[in-house]
Amino acid sequence: MKSKTYEEFVEKFKSKRTTDDCMTPPLIYDAVLSWVVKEYNISPDDVIRPFWPGKDYQKEEYPEGCIVVDNPPFSILSSICEWYLERNIKFFLFAPGLTLFSKKNYTMINHIGCNAQITYENGATVRTGFLTNMGDGDIVAQTSPTLLTAIKEASANFKKQSSKKLPKYQYPFNILTSAMLNKYSEQGITFNVRRSECVRVSSLDGQRAEGRNNGIFGGGLLLSESAAFRHHEAAEAAEAAKAAKAAKAEKVEKIITFELSAKEKEIVRLLK
Repeated sequence: MKSKTYEEFVEKFKSKRTTDDCMTPPLIYDAVLSWVVKEYNISPDDVIRPFWPGKDYQKEEYPEGCIVVDNPPFSILSSICEWYLERNIKFFLFAPGLTLFSKKNYTMINHIGCNAQITYENGATVRTGFLTNMGDGDIVAQTSPTLLTAIKEASANFKKQSSKKLPKYQYPFNILTSAMLNKYSEQGITFNVRRSECVRVSSLDGQRAEGRNNGIFGGGLLLSESAAFRHHEAAEAAEAAKAAKAAKAEKVEKIITFELSAKEKEIVRLLK
């Protein structure tokens, strides 16, 4: 039997995260809720959230006139919509943005696509759309630039609150760090330093003078002038390679175009 580290043993008992574990950051939810309240002229007091880890949404209380605004488990989203439609419960639900039309009861639901890239509390970033049975019942699909704007603004505020801003240091070419070596290798740049050309340093005098006791992250090498010159060349070559890759990536990919069949054209002709 293979031996296992303590970390592997602990990992075995951790629950695996899926898109069903995407708990919505409060700032994002509040932005969506505010949009829903304004768009459909509803009262926040009528809104309920029945989806919580370990709970059954069907066993929650649904007061008369209530409106569900929530982020449900995506894996059972179709059955959730059917359950609410059968009971005439109004809803506005988060949904996977690339598969909005995978529900059989699509004619009874409005599908809102707004390309919202939401980073949830478990760290997963999901392109998100929304499903609702509110509003004009004749509309089955629409865009919403205003909802996208609201989510983008909330996402920006969420990132500011959740991320610790670290200082960015810029060093002369006489300093070489591990991160620089990694960057140059990634861009296909060959560069080396000999023993006689360097000494190890953990921080610069300027950093200590400003009280930046953390110094150079991971330590670094103080290079001779000749090595610093080669370092400068390597850095410029890496930037040029990076720019070339970016330009190549911007080229338009081949697009495969599909046409409607005769049968599909006949269906279109019969539509209003």
